[in-house]
Order: sequence, then structure tokens, then C-alpha cells
Amino acid sequence: MASADLESIHFGGEDSIDCVNRITQRTFLKQTSQGLAGLAVAPAALARPLGQAERSAQPTAKPVATFSIVGFDPRTGDLGVAVQSKFFAVGSVVPWAKAGVGAIATQSYANVSYGPDGLELLAKGKSARETVETLTLTDGNKQRRQLGIVDAKDNSASFTGSGCHDWAGHIEKPNFCAQGNILTGKEVVDAMATSFGQSQKKAKGGLCDWLADALTAGQDAGGDSRGRQSAALLVVRKNGGYAGGNDRFIDLRVDDHKTPIIELHRLLGIHKKIHTRAHENPPKR
Repeated sequence: MASADLESIHFGGEDSIDCVNRITQRTFLKQTSQGLAGLAVAPAALARPLGQAERSAQPTAKPVATFSIVGFDPRTGDLGVAVQSKFFAVGSVVPWAKAGVGAIATQSYANVSYGPDGLELLAKGKSARETVETLTLTDGNKQRRQLGIVDAKDNSASFTGSGCHDWAGHIEKPNFCAQGNILTGKEVVDAMATSFGQSQKKAKGGLCDWLADALTAGQDAGGDSRGRQSAALLVVRKNGGYAGGNDRFIDLRVDDHKTPIIELHRLLGIHKKIHTRAHENPPKR
């Protein structure tokens, strides 16, 4: 506002029009638009750093009520996340992963910064547990968050805030963790954990199958108490993406469907047909 006289601007007074009597309305708006936009920010937001203001505003959004499983295959090094929810395009919010580093699911009133920030912490050597503790430590709204992390060293850690809507909870096991909120009950995460544990023990198929089958088990046990809408499956593998250019081995999303998990399995079947060699000859860790 270098070209405008701040002392000549009045809000709500009788002389609110006289403040612009020496410049045209168009010039006034052009010169002061940036300043007025800044003044439009709520005083409470001005009193804290911008990042903190944005983060604390997130819980006013619709909660990402969902169930997810985060897993690691120690045989191949694959890391991934599978998720289902009564929420449009859940795959655009919840799953995050980086080959050789870890995988993360951020949900409930999701703090999406948990994804990239968490992967950065894991890449610097933090364990899954240390990463969960670091991410939630400075989050003023952590009691409304839910988080699951698996690192590339077989460790897992979850967090369910006391403000998450019932039923909400999680299970942590070596190589995987399962979590959910607004579920029909604890049996949903129990079923996911049992399914993944059995798949891991049998060592048949790949991580993508273990994760997708765990979602099916969770849905069969009751799933999201509000219903079904979207699902996603993300599996990362070093140089596993298109032409070896990145690590996104599998990145499937069902954004809006009556039976999203069934559709996710169908898409996974197509992926296996197209990328047969990658599925039949996985890397060895």
C-alpha cells in the first residue's frame, strides 16, 4: 500500500466515502487491493504463523472417516497404503509413501502435512514411533487426527486422537498397522489386522494383495458406519513406476463407486495383466 494513504481509509464511519475523494475508485481499488486482502484475514490468524493458522483451520472441514492399513513387505522392500471411506476421492488425501523410506496414512480431520513431513522425518532416520510423536507434538488439533506409519525397518506406529468420532482406534504390529474412525466397531481393524497377518505368514502374492485383501476383510466386518464411496491402493517400489522413472509401482484410485473395494480389486487385476513381469518377478531385499 505504498501509493495509498492508510490514514485516509476509514471503515464504517460517516466519512468512509470521503477517504477516496482525491483518486478515482478504480485507481483506489487497484492500489489497495493487496492491502485490503491482507486486512481480510481474521485477527486470530494474524496472531500466529501462517502455517499454524492453516493447520488449525483444518478441523472445520469434513472428517475423512475411513479405515486404512499401512504395510511393508520385508521380502521385497515394497511399502504401501490401502484405504476405503464414505468420502469422495479418499486417495487424494490419505495415502503417502516413498520407496526405501516408509508409508503413511493421515485421516480423520486429516492433516495432509503429515504425509510429506512424515516421509522427510523417516528419510532422516526417525523411526515410525518417533515420527508419529514429532508430527503430533506441535499440532494443536492432534486430538482430532488419526495417523498410521510404517518405516522400512519393520516398525509401525499409529495415533488416534481422543477427539476422533466413534468408533475409532488402531492396531500396531511388525510391518503393518491398521486404523479407522467412524467405524461400526473394533472388529473392523481386528479383521484387517488378522487378514494382513495371515497373508504375510503365507507369503503368497505381493504387498498389493495383502493390503487389498485386508480392506475386504475390514468391509466384511462392518467397515465405515456411514457406508462406502471411495478406495485407493498405493504401493511404492524403487524404480517401480512408469519406465522406471519414479517409485509409484501401483497407484489406483476409485473416487466414487457403490462398491469401491470390489472395483479396486478389479483395477488391481488389470494392473497385474499389464505389468505381469513386475508382479511375478518382484525385487529381493
